[in-house]
Amino acid sequence: MMADISTPLVQVRKFRVWQSPALLIIPLLAFQLFFFFAPAIRLMLFSLMTQTPEGNIGAPLTFSHYLHFFSVALYSDVLWNTLRISVITALIASILAYPVATVLVRGQAWVARIMTLVIIAPLAVSVVVRAYGWQLILNNGPTGLLNYVLLHLGLIDRPNALMFTDWAVIIGSLHIFFPMMVLPLASALGKIDANLPFAARTLGAPAWQVFFRITLPLSLPGLVAGMTLVFSLAAGSYVIPALIGGPRAQMLGNLAEQQIVAVYDWPFGATIATILVFIVIAVNTLSMKLLGGRRLPGANT
Repeated sequence: MMADISTPLVQVRKFRVWQSPALLIIPLLAFQLFFFFAPAIRLMLFSLMTQTPEGNIGAPLTFSHYLHFFSVALYSDVLWNTLRISVITALIASILAYPVATVLVRGQAWVARIMTLVIIAPLAVSVVVRAYGWQLILNNGPTGLLNYVLLHLGLIDRPNALMFTDWAVIIGSLHIFFPMMVLPLASALGKIDANLPFAARTLGAPAWQVFFRITLPLSLPGLVAGMTLVFSLAAGSYVIPALIGGPRAQMLGNLAEQQIVAVYDWPFGATIATILVFIVIAVNTLSMKLLGGRRLPGANT
């Protein structure tokens, strides 16, 4: 009788072992190892190799490519331009996302559905198509939609140079990556008790004080996650800088593509890509530390 009872218990224990998180995550780890980590490691090894005039890549290993990158002003300017555009895009996205996320969480149901559709629908359109759309809007000539409207309203005397600037890349990046800011922020705002801001307003706190002392500290996880996503995606983008940024708004992704495709300098192109990867890893590491429980001063007051 005891043997009959113990047999099902053994089967249950075996089932629990196979259902453990450590085993369930193995397929994901295998996928990441094969399609991400292995190519990334190979890329980093390429950045340390030497390319012969015949095009052969191999030993000896060297750090000269990194020294060359940071010693040439052109490459350093592209690096700082990438960081500047990515940071500005993330900051503007965070400012614009708060009212939109608030409407999604606190607004009426039908308004929230419309806003969700407006935010999510552009994701179904190709990035290339949207980039060409912004070309039509930001075109430098009088046929550009924005210049055409401003000229006919009498607000400007001649067409403005909007295309092939940093701001053109920022505008295009905002349009593409804005949902990545709104969705994490809306999730964080949805976890805040609606009675807290209401109680603060009842006690006489102005709206700006309610935001900075209650809403902002409590929504910090969503804010940090969204800004990290927008920064990482903007820093690694290629299509938007290539189509509406041009040579004057070049970023690291475009520079790496030029070195590999046009110059056929694989080690130096791998060096640029590796620097970009380390920047994204550093930003994500900082984000994880901030999400580990740190909050802004005044969150508990």
